[in-house]
Amino acid sequence: MYYFAAYVLKIFLSIFGRLKVYQKDNLPQSGGYVIACTHTGWVDILWLGISVLPIKIHYMAKKELFQRGSLKWLMQQLNAFPVDRENPGPSSIKIPRKLLSEEKVVGIFPSGTRTSEEVPLKRGAVTIAGYSKAPIVPVAYVGPNNFKDLLKRKKAKIIYGEPIHLPENISKKEGMEIMMDELNKELNHLQQMLREDS
Repeated sequence: MYYFAAYVLKIFLSIFGRLKVYQKDNLPQSGGYVIACTHTGWVDILWLGISVLPIKIHYMAKKELFQRGSLKWLMQQLNAFPVDRENPGPSSIKIPRKLLSEEKVVGIFPSGTRTSEEVPLKRGAVTIAGYSKAPIVPVAYVGPNNFKDLLKRKKAKIIYGEPIHLPENISKKEGMEIMMDELNKELNHLQQMLREDS
């Protein structure tokens, strides 16, 4: 179901223009890792998943999307798993840590909401990666955010940054603070690179 949906979406989105992908070779060649991507609309979720094919992304999604039967079924078929963003608990990192231990890829949008503005990043991606000792790959997207933007044939671009690892020889708490700072800086830098690219 995942591959069928992904390739159908790829054909659909390609009608409105091709996706330009930069620095995809920054993706780790083995092991599990977290993809932390900027989030400005529903289109970036689709293009992100398509850009890494045949790799599957297991998306962390707000629990509200799993409350309706048909939508819940679809989210599960697309390898998404629910998280309570208002009251995150230990279970919030249990599923992604298990996925990472199985060398799978977890997709998180650390801004926590769709926005084109700079907002403080939520700590979920760093917490999950830090406790799993998995790298975070920062990813930025610039392009159409909704169906109206697609009709305007706005160019879609994705850029992958270098993996960010938990520093060694310091406490986990300090290391995760460093990861948080690096992720924030790198996402802003990557997004700026895409905006400057003509």
